[in-house]
Amino acid sequence: MASRIGFIGTGNMGASILRGILRSGLTGPENIYIFDPDTAKMEALTNDTGVRACSGNVELVGMSDYVILAVKPAAVPQVLQEVKESFTDRKVLVSIAAGISIDMLAQHLGQSRKIVRTMPNLPLMAGEGMTVISFGEHTSEEEKETVKNLFRGSGQVEVLEERLMNEVIALTGSSPAYVFMMIEAMADGAVQQGIPRKTAYRLAAQSVLGSAKMVLETGLHPAELKDQVCSPGGTSIEAVKALEKCGLRHAVMSAMKACTKRAVEISSSFESR
Repeated sequence: MASRIGFIGTGNMGASILRGILRSGLTGPENIYIFDPDTAKMEALTNDTGVRACSGNVELVGMSDYVILAVKPAAVPQVLQEVKESFTDRKVLVSIAAGISIDMLAQHLGQSRKIVRTMPNLPLMAGEGMTVISFGEHTSEEEKETVKNLFRGSGQVEVLEERLMNEVIALTGSSPAYVFMMIEAMADGAVQQGIPRKTAYRLAAQSVLGSAKMVLETGLHPAELKDQVCSPGGTSIEAVKALEKCGLRHAVMSAMKACTKRAVEISSSFESR
């Protein structure tokens, strides 16, 4: 792959996507350009990976075929205004900013521009991310495949209609927080019973990881897998009963509904600007 890839922003997400690209062998560091106002962070990443640092966003856009916009949503309008004149119809913008639609990005950059909206999640830092992608109408099939490959080095990729993006934030973008809370609660329960905390975290995390892997690899319904664990009159069914009594399903579904509501509010706030 000879395409040049630029990263505007090298925080946790941007740097992790970059490292995933290098790890996958999709391209080498000589074809990756970065810029971040935090010069210390940028220098550390260039020293560690060998990628090329730019003096500013305009230079980066000029050097890149694919520009990954990895800044906080509030910074997006200012960055796009800065690079607007440098962004031609041959370049592809890939945004990871939550709540900002393709149409809103096009309003700042130009309606004829090639724009891709993505929703990666935090586990991509461990190479096990889930990135959901929506493509703008001007991107070619070859460009779509390239964008998908950019994220495959950090985990799995799924393409969805953009109208579902706010809903998917609750399912993939924010859901690691729910899982982390569950792991913490499981560990707390184990500590209460005398298991050392570090051991409890490790055992709980591996159990969650293994359970998720079974869902993905067996193709069985989660309820069917649950039934395999719950023996008649056994310990697991007692735990399930307690979770149902406490409203686990309702709590998770309510959390996702609240998350989606907030995503819609954030998106609306940008549309009103």
